[in-house]
Amino acid sequence: MAKIKIANYKRIQPDPKYHSLVVAKLINYLMLGGKKSLAQKIVYGAFEDIKTAVKTDPLEVFDNALKNIGPYVEIKSKRIGGANYQVPIEVSKERRLCLALRWIIESARNVKGKPMRHKLAQELLSASKKEGSAYKKREDTHRMAEANKAFAHYARF
Repeated sequence: MAKIKIANYKRIQPDPKYHSLVVAKLINYLMLGGKKSLAQKIVYGAFEDIKTAVKTDPLEVFDNALKNIGPYVEIKSKRIGGANYQVPIEVSKERRLCLALRWIIESARNVKGKPMRHKLAQELLSASKKEGSAYKKREDTHRMAEANKAFAHYARF
């Protein structure tokens, strides 16, 4: 009988300023081409912008934004009997965080004409108020899952 090898994940270190693993994940997702110090400057600059704009702790705004953006269900395409069905599937806690971070960064990158720290700060602020394009993406995902709820019984296959 063959042994099944399970992948070993590298544990990431908390970020140096806020000592948070979630902020470290945001920095790693934002990083392009291995330039971590540049990604740290962007994230910390965005947090400074949030602090000056709202006069509250930027980590509270960040956590609130992640809570508002993270989807609870998503759509997976399944092929059953020659037909493709959009099957709604519940999202795990880790994937919810992953998708929320990805959608916030993606929507910040799609804005043109401003430095990235300002775009990221604006997106985090709007996400914490349940606005913005990342929140719209979450709502669209939930709407699609609700529309295809009839095919939820295919999730077991």
